Amino acid sequence: MSVVPRRLPCVDTTLQDPLVGQVLDGRYRVDARIAVGGMATVYRALDTRLDRVLALKVMHPTLAADGSFVERFIREAKSVARLAHPNVVQVFDQGTDGSYVYLAMEYVAGCTLRDVLRERGALQPRAALDILEPVLAALGAAHRAGFVHRDMKPENVLIGDDGRVKVADFGLVRSVDTQTSTTGAVLGTVSYLAPEQIEQGTADPRVDVYACGVVLYEMLTGGKPHSGDSPAQVLYKHIHEDVPPPSALVPALPYELDELVASATARTPDIRPHDAVALLAQVREARQRLSEEQLDAVPPQALSAQHDNAGDRTSVIPRSLTSPTPGFARAGGPPSRPLPVNEEGPDGGDVRHTSRLQAPPVPPRRSRRLVLTIAAAVLVVFGVGAGVWYINSGQFTKVPPLLSKTEAQARDRLESAGLEVGQVKRAYNDTVRRGTVIGTDPAPGARIRDHDSVTLTISLGPETVNVPDVTGRPLAEARARLKADGLEPGMVTREFSEDVAKGSVIATTPQAGTQRHAGSAIALTVSRGRPIDVPDVSGDDLADARQELTDAGLKVKIAPQQVNSEYDKGKVAQQSPGDGSQAAEGDTVTLTLSKGPEMLEVPDVVGDSVGDAHKALEGAGFKVEEDRGLLGLFGDTVKKQSVQGGDKAPKGSTITITIR
Repeated sequence: MSVVPRRLPCVDTTLQDPLVGQVLDGRYRVDARIAVGGMATVYRALDTRLDRVLALKVMHPTLAADGSFVERFIREAKSVARLAHPNVVQVFDQGTDGSYVYLAMEYVAGCTLRDVLRERGALQPRAALDILEPVLAALGAAHRAGFVHRDMKPENVLIGDDGRVKVADFGLVRSVDTQTSTTGAVLGTVSYLAPEQIEQGTADPRVDVYACGVVLYEMLTGGKPHSGDSPAQVLYKHIHEDVPPPSALVPALPYELDELVASATARTPDIRPHDAVALLAQVREARQRLSEEQLDAVPPQALSAQHDNAGDRTSVIPRSLTSPTPGFARAGGPPSRPLPVNEEGPDGGDVRHTSRLQAPPVPPRRSRRLVLTIAAAVLVVFGVGAGVWYINSGQFTKVPPLLSKTEAQARDRLESAGLEVGQVKRAYNDTVRRGTVIGTDPAPGARIRDHDSVTLTISLGPETVNVPDVTGRPLAEARARLKADGLEPGMVTREFSEDVAKGSVIATTPQAGTQRHAGSAIALTVSRGRPIDVPDVSGDDLADARQELTDAGLKVKIAPQQVNSEYDKGKVAQQSPGDGSQAAEGDTVTLTLSKGPEMLEVPDVVGDSVGDAHKALEGAGFKVEEDRGLLGLFGDTVKKQSVQGGDKAPKGSTITITIR
């Protein structure tokens, strides 16, 4: 699978941010700002303790005093922390530093599914299912753990540069058995709300199933199933109209995909799969019934790169506007009432404003006729010459030559000529380089009105290409060869190999010589080098441990912090990876040094019963041994202890009590 578009800039440097360059909580160094929302700002940061890059989501200090915002923020951390799943963006830590409340999360370099749809429009069925399956796996883990996401949409699906798909932003998550309605309002994104969310404000795993059905429709067609001039019209259609089959827009799509969308988006919740795991089973069954040609069918390019931003924002919708009323039924649309909308940025934050949702106004036909009559009279008075003057006074231009230009160059040139880019079509071509213009409509040199749009046709390269043999080549070289041949480097997995050098390709999927459509993703298996058994150096002196690891072909790093342990100060207390693990040559083993045992005060148990003495000493963190001798075989009173009460001893050490 390859659906990642050209890398989009993700770091916002338009304003100087006071947090950039600071260290939060004495641990997280803020390196760059990634995105800003109404509730929080997301930064790329370095965990100086573990030396790893992560994403830091910091609530705006002005909101930190609002208990509801903080509660939602912390709820996200706790809920996602329970989901140990490879397709869920992990939360590592949560904390505060002065007025800052933050989450430390996994950093995913790449883009969102929305970026992909905005750039490519409709996807091939294979790509759509390759994205949907890990999304459903992530949601299935959440559902089985008792959570509902409640805000599934393309913006919350991250696609890493390595092809991994992850679900993000569990800011609206709720337990399955928790009431989700709050003071008559519904949380969610208009375009993806299930009918029962709109009508009753209830949310169980089936609302996520519904949203995934809408997302699948959008991936297959390039557009949303329900549209309208206002969010309220979209809500009305969710309640009263079925999601149409994708094949109505893309006739080449097989009926199995229509069935998937229909099942997931059934307006009656009981008809839908009961959770994401059930829908995932249906998706896999449907995939097995599709042929390779059906999976790789290229969608009509007329649907590419179309996107309507209406309804993409997470909103707080008053229940009174979501319930059907006589006004809906009579007018065929929603009543005119104010709707507080809670717009969310990339972090799920809030930007509050109020918009008014109302049915489209009836065009004032009489007024329009009057305007046209007056305009006609003016033209008669001034004569035909006035009309000719208007037409020829700089209202037209010519389409500039764009052939063989990249899409970005063509867009820039059209903008410079005062024209706009309309549809972007894509077609196979055996002679024109992939990604460059092979045609325009109107043609180059054609006369066109200022600010009109020009349709671009972009080359996909040859329709089919042979997968090249890149085994044994370094990863960067293999990726370059695949791109040169019109293919896309896909997911990279790494395995140990005794024969292939570290960093070079072991194999491709599909294998070399296989014919694939141009633009198809080729998965790469890359060598980690020969496996090395990591030796156990716990308890060793640092010098000895370093020498043993270096002799094994490993690098050594010393953790900045030290810990108390059973080992003497300066010896190795912990190592990562640990004993029994395997690593590749040149991998790093992190050693944590001991501060020595933790010293604890020993309770005074002389005169206590044996049972009380055990309870007191073990409760204080010590082990206990009894010395009864011949005289203490039947005694039950402590006469002496090996470390006097009030003195200190290492935590976990043994205290001997003498019984008489």
